[in-house]
Amino acid sequence: MESVDLSVKSPENIEYMLEKITTKLRMVNVGAVKPEHFNDSSYEDLKEIYELVNRKDNFSPSEMQAIVEEIGNLKK
Repeated sequence: MESVDLSVKSPENIEYMLEKITTKLRMVNVGAVKPEHFNDSSYEDLKEIYELVNRKDNFSPSEMQAIVEEIGNLKK
């Protein structure tokens, strides 16, 4: 298992969380969600989304849409 310290706000951790979220949600348009689109001020919100996505195995289409919209709202 990978060991990532998400308590550290870093571009690498943002990239890691986005990768995990987009993989788990099977997002097709991953180019729309790039780590450089986010800054430290949105880190905690992104981390909450990451933790939510990590806890669940399945998502309804409306849940997926809401998560994607929320990620979009966090972009700088």
